[in-house]
Amino acid sequence: MTDPGTRAALEYVKEGATLGLGTGRAAEAFVRGLGERVRQGLRVRGVPTSERTAALARELGIELVRLDEVESIDVTFDGADEFDPNLDLIKGYGGAMVREKIVAASSQRLVVLVGPEKRVATLGARGKLPVEVLPFGEVLCRSRLRRLGCEPERRLAPDGRPYVTDNGNLVLDCKIAPIENAAELERAIGEIPGVLGTGLFLGMADVVIVRDGERVEVLTR
Repeated sequence: MTDPGTRAALEYVKEGATLGLGTGRAAEAFVRGLGERVRQGLRVRGVPTSERTAALARELGIELVRLDEVESIDVTFDGADEFDPNLDLIKGYGGAMVREKIVAASSQRLVVLVGPEKRVATLGARGKLPVEVLPFGEVLCRSRLRRLGCEPERRLAPDGRPYVTDNGNLVLDCKIAPIENAAELERAIGEIPGVLGTGLFLGMADVVIVRDGERVEVLTR
């Protein structure tokens, strides 16, 4: 049965649309809801942000295309780990933030599905900012991140080995305090050689759908 948040998100899906398909629990719930609509005859194409999402979409019969096969994406649907009153986000606890950011930036609209626990007064309140880095640059990235007040810790997979993204890179989970100037921090981290991207998604979300049980709140930028 499709949950209320997913039903609200599906209102943004039009026949024949090209959709970005995010990664994580909320995004996967949306993909399952979308799969039900596809079985009922809806025609859409999806651009997945991870191999995990791609596998789920194929299982549900959703047509997939690569980013280089489309001119643009109509709407991307994704989750978030934090959102603030400006609808700025922290993402990446699921490890797909670089692909998610590329797909979101290629989209005309970004719709984010979250629970009420993801709402924060200031980004960084949950104390973690994921940063994807090239393995070759890990030592330099760690050193420079510390200078910025971010204490990096290499993410590990369940088997204890280093977690590796679909891009073949490492994730450094940085311990942070609430961020005073997210745009400045994003710029500073992005200038470190070897950094591929951070979990900061600033000015990107157009709609945030907050599901709290059967209650749904729709916030727009």
